[in-house]
Amino acid sequence: MLITNQPLRELPQLPESYWRHSIQLPDYPRLEEDTSTDTVVIGGGIAGITTAYRLAEAGVNVVLLEADSLLGGTTGHTTAKLTAQHDLIYAQLIKDLGEEQARLYYEANRDALDFVRHTIKSLDIDCGYSEQDAYLYAQTVDTLTKLHDEAEAYAKLDIPGGYIDKIPLDVPTHGAIVMHNQAQFHPLQYLSALLPRITEAGGRIYEHTTAVDVENGEEPVVITKDGHRVKASHVVVCSHYPFIDRHGFYFARLHAQRSYVLGVRMADEEPFPEGMYLSADDPKRSIRTASTMNGEKLVLIGGENHKTGQGLCTIQYYEALRDYAVRHFNVASIPYRWSAQDLLTLDKVPYVGAVTSGMPNVQLASGFGKWGMTGGTAAAMMLSDSIVGRGNPYLELYTPQRFHARASMKNVISENANVAKYLIAGKLEMVHKHVEELPQGEGGVVSFNGKRAGAYKDPDGILHLVDTTCTHMGCELDWNNGDQSWDCPCHGSRFSYDGEVIEGPATKALKKLGSD
Repeated sequence: MLITNQPLRELPQLPESYWRHSIQLPDYPRLEEDTSTDTVVIGGGIAGITTAYRLAEAGVNVVLLEADSLLGGTTGHTTAKLTAQHDLIYAQLIKDLGEEQARLYYEANRDALDFVRHTIKSLDIDCGYSEQDAYLYAQTVDTLTKLHDEAEAYAKLDIPGGYIDKIPLDVPTHGAIVMHNQAQFHPLQYLSALLPRITEAGGRIYEHTTAVDVENGEEPVVITKDGHRVKASHVVVCSHYPFIDRHGFYFARLHAQRSYVLGVRMADEEPFPEGMYLSADDPKRSIRTASTMNGEKLVLIGGENHKTGQGLCTIQYYEALRDYAVRHFNVASIPYRWSAQDLLTLDKVPYVGAVTSGMPNVQLASGFGKWGMTGGTAAAMMLSDSIVGRGNPYLELYTPQRFHARASMKNVISENANVAKYLIAGKLEMVHKHVEELPQGEGGVVSFNGKRAGAYKDPDGILHLVDTTCTHMGCELDWNNGDQSWDCPCHGSRFSYDGEVIEGPATKALKKLGSD
C-alpha cells in the first residue's frame, strides 16, 4: 500500500529500545571480593544468560559477570526474530562448506528455536511468543536468481518452506522464499524469567563488573577492572566481542556492523499481516510486529546496515527507515528508535568453543551476525554441553579453530585492508573545526590545543572533551550523531560522549581532556 501526501512523522529525539523501555529488570550487586566457582560466564546477553541457566539447571556452580547492566547490549536492541532463516545463507554454505555442514548449521538453529519454545512452555513464561512464517523477499528482479538458488538449498537440506510468488505484506516484491514454523518474542521478558532460576540453583550474578583479562591455566582466573579475581574450572566469554581477542587474533576475524530499528504505531484499524519479513537485497528492510504493554501493536521496521564507525551521518539511517515506513504504511507515530551492533565472522558461521587450542578451559561465543536469538541460544547449548560432558553434534562446525580457505581468505584480506585504511586515515586527518563552533546538544571531532580531540556540548552547554584514540588498538574514533557515541571504524568499540565504554572489544575508557 503506497501512502501519498502523508506528512513525515517526527523521530524521537533520543534512541530508546522498546524492549528495554517495556520491562523493569532486577538489579544485581557489583563483585566486591575475590571468589571461586565451577564456571564463570562473562556477558549478560542471551548467550551468557542461557549458558548460565543451562549450567545451573545441570547442577554446576556458576558466576555470571556483566560489565554494565544485564541485557543492555545487542540482546536489548534486537528485532528478536527466532528463526533459522538467516538471509541468503544456505546456498552459500553449501558452496563454501558442503551440504552436510550447511545442514548442521540449519539444525543447530532449529534446535535452538525448539529449546526456546520448550523453555517458554515449561516455565510458563509470558513473553509475547508467537509462531510465525519467515519471508525473505526480493525488492529487485536481479535478486530473483539468488532466491531461486536459496530455495534449491532449502529442498536439499529438507528445510520446511520454499519459493513463493507473493507475500502477505503489501510492499513491492518480485518473489520470495518462506520458512515455516519460526517465531518471534519479547527477548527481555523471556530472559528475565531465567535469572531467578540461576540464583535459586546457587548461581551468583554480578552487574557493573568488567572482566579485563583471563589468566590461563588448569583453573583459569578472570581479572576484573577493579582488580578482583575469580578462579574457576571453566571460563565462558559471551561478551559480544571477545575482550581477550588478541588470543586467537579475533580482531582480524570479526567485523562490527550497525543497523537501525524504528518502533512504529500504525493508523490502520485493520490488523497488520502476520509473518516476519526481510528483504534479500539492499537496502535491507526487516519487518515484524510486537504487542505493547497496553495491547497495541507496534511494527518494528529495521535495516540500513553499515560498518561501525563508518557511517557518515548516522541519523540519516533512521530517516531512511522513517521515509520507507511513511511511503508504504499508514503511520500514526514513531515512539521508538534504536540501533544494534552485530559481529560477523569470515565464513558467516559464529565462533563457539575454545578461544585457542592452548586455552581449552576458556571458551567463547561470538559472531552471530544479525541472528543472535537463535545463534546465541545455539551457542549456549554447545558451551553448556561441552562443560558438563554431553555430546553436541555442532561443536566441530562452530569451532573457532577452523579456517575454510574458500569462505575466509578473501574476507580476511579485505577486512584487514579496511582496518588499515581507517587506521592510517584517522592519523593523517586534518581537523579544522574548533570547540566554539559546536552547537549545544551536538558532538564532533575538533582541534584542541593543536591536536585531534572529541567534543560534545550537552544541552546545558557543558563541554565534554575526550581523546579520540581508541583504547583497544589505537584507531581514531568518529562521532555517531544518531546515537550520541564515539565509534571505532576499525574493530567496533563504542564509547559514551564522556568516554565510558559502551561496546567492546575496548575495556578502558577514553582519556578525558581538560578545557582551556
